[in-house]
Amino acid sequence: MPEEPPTLRRPLIVIPARFSPGATALRYEAEVTARALVQAVFAAGGEPVVVHPYAPDLKIDVDAARERIWFADGVLLPGGGDVAARWSGQQPHPTQYGVDEEQDAFDLAVARAALDEHLPLLAICRGTQIVNVALGGDLIQDMDDTVGNHRNRIHDLEVDETSPLGEIVGRRTAISCYHHQCIATLGAGLTPAAYSADGVIEAVTLQDHEGWYLGVQWHPEDSAATDPVQAKVFRHFVAAAALRAREASPSASAQV
Repeated sequence: MPEEPPTLRRPLIVIPARFSPGATALRYEAEVTARALVQAVFAAGGEPVVVHPYAPDLKIDVDAARERIWFADGVLLPGGGDVAARWSGQQPHPTQYGVDEEQDAFDLAVARAALDEHLPLLAICRGTQIVNVALGGDLIQDMDDTVGNHRNRIHDLEVDETSPLGEIVGRRTAISCYHHQCIATLGAGLTPAAYSADGVIEAVTLQDHEGWYLGVQWHPEDSAATDPVQAKVFRHFVAAAALRAREASPSASAQV
C-alpha cells in the first residue's frame, strides 16, 4: 500500500509574551498574551506559539533571537506598553506607561531577526512602533501633545487602495485603537498605507521585503471574531506563513 503523503502542521506563529504584574489564578507575576489575539491567529489557521522575552543586560541580541525563533513560519509582534524613548534617541515623556526595557530589547531583536530572515511579520500597535524604531525611525512620545487622544477610540481609516493593505481591507474601514504613541519619523523602507482623519499613520508596509509585512497601529484582534474585514488581516498573514511552511516542506500541503 502506498504511503500517505505527510500532512503539514498549522504554520507556527511566534508571539512574544507580555510581562504582567499578575493574572487570575496565578500566584506570581505573569507572562501573557491577549486571548482575542491568539484566537484570531488560530481561527485564521495558524498555531500561536507564545515565547518568553529574554534580553540579559538589556542587550538587543539579534543572533540569540534568531536561534530562539528558528522554527517560526511567521512572527506577530503584539500590542503592549510604551517603547522606552532611549531606543530611538528621544527623551521619555512623563505620561509613558508600561515600559519594560527587557521587553523592548527582546522585541527589537525579534523584529530584526524576522526581517533579516524574511519571515512573514504582522506588527500590531506597539509592534508597529517596535519595527519602526528597529528600522531607524522614531515616535511621537505622547499623542495628547500633538494630534490628540487615540485611546479607546473607534474611527474610520483612509486606506491607500494601491497598497497591500488596500487589497485586504479596501478603501475605508472602521478600526479599534488604543495607543498614545505613534510613528513620527518613518524607519528605512517603511511606507504609509493608511491614515486616520487627524493625520496619524495607521498602517505601514515595507518596500522590497521578500517575506510578507504589515504594520497596523490599531488592534484588528478586537473585532476579528465578528468583523470579516479585520479577520482578513490575520488570514492574509497566516496564508503567507503557510506558504513559507509549504516551501520548507514541498511535499506537504498546508491546512489553512
